[in-house]
Amino acid sequence: MELTDQLILEYKGLIGKDVEVLMDRPVGAIHPKHPEIVYPINYGYIDGLIGGDGEEQDVYVLGITTPLEKFNGKIIAVIHRFDDNECKWVASDGTDYTVDEIEKAVHFQEQFHQSMVIK
Repeated sequence: MELTDQLILEYKGLIGKDVEVLMDRPVGAIHPKHPEIVYPINYGYIDGLIGGDGEEQDVYVLGITTPLEKFNGKIIAVIHRFDDNECKWVASDGTDYTVDEIEKAVHFQEQFHQSMVIK
């Protein structure tokens, strides 16, 4: 599985971008379609920014282990899904995480997809 150079550059251009994330699945939330998935991290969306699936852009939030309603931080990575029409953004409070740390944090959901973390 490969990504085009143009897509990699596009993803890398998002790194460091300031974002406000509204949580629709805070820590402890249960996935609406898959009740066996409980969110160990905060997960939300960018209001008004439409992603590849036609819905608002999804964002995993790392570093804060309590449930949030809203989060202001920076994009630190993009998760490209090879088997889906959307990518996921990863945000933090400025703390940097390795690719391995990001993969472990999002494994609860990304294990069901073929994906790659771009930093």
